[in-house]
Amino acid sequence: MSHHRRARRDDGEAASGQVCFDAADWAWEFLRRNADYAADWRRSVPRHLPCLALTDGTQLLRLPRRFPQAEKWGLLAFSDPAVAARDAPVLWHARALKRVARLKALPPREGDEEPPNVLADFKVERHAVIDADGRPLVLLKGRGVHVAVELHDLPVLTRRFRPMFELERLSELAAQTELLKRLQRFMVKETAPPETSFLGGDERLRQALLALDESLNGKTYRQIATTIFGAKMVADEWQGPSQFLKDRTRRLVAKGTELMKGGYRDLLG
Repeated sequence: MSHHRRARRDDGEAASGQVCFDAADWAWEFLRRNADYAADWRRSVPRHLPCLALTDGTQLLRLPRRFPQAEKWGLLAFSDPAVAARDAPVLWHARALKRVARLKALPPREGDEEPPNVLADFKVERHAVIDADGRPLVLLKGRGVHVAVELHDLPVLTRRFRPMFELERLSELAAQTELLKRLQRFMVKETAPPETSFLGGDERLRQALLALDESLNGKTYRQIATTIFGAKMVADEWQGPSQFLKDRTRRLVAKGTELMKGGYRDLLG
């Protein structure tokens, strides 16, 4: 069975819209279909790095060294391309994520009006990776969005701290403010509808992913359109005077291919 057929099989829930993906999840779905990435992963040593579950539920991975080949793809370390998003940790490099909140962990202080925080106060998925230089990066994922946080001065990730967020330049103000708002929402349990990603929303990404899978498996444009839009629509419109359905199918295949070959990085911004 080819890698692409395995990827499609593993991704059935996502493609049918049953899973709420954030932008980082969609980026992984397109990257893992890239044959060159899969070849680099097969050559990597080790292929799998063990994650530990901290007492607060945070998933932690310590990197023994840098992985330059993985960094070429925007990752800190390789993830198995046969495993769908949400089923395995995908460790994006801070440079690929582009927008990262920087948190300096100060020691708790008596008399403060607000109690100190712990990572578990963020009531979403927490994946932490400590790089070869000992710097922690935490990816918080929930409600259809993600926030990457660079941690400073927190040698024990389960320890309480007073957060101080750092801003390097005023041009970052708007982006950092949005990240902080997301972090604040992560500290409250809620059932609000998830935010939608850009590029026309999740539906267009889902269709582009389906189109890519069908194209990689050698299907014709008509077969691809049938998979995405249904046999009735294709039977009614494919041979008609309008080129709309044909053009839309071609655009979806082109978009999926573009995202697989590097455009996935734009989803991370």
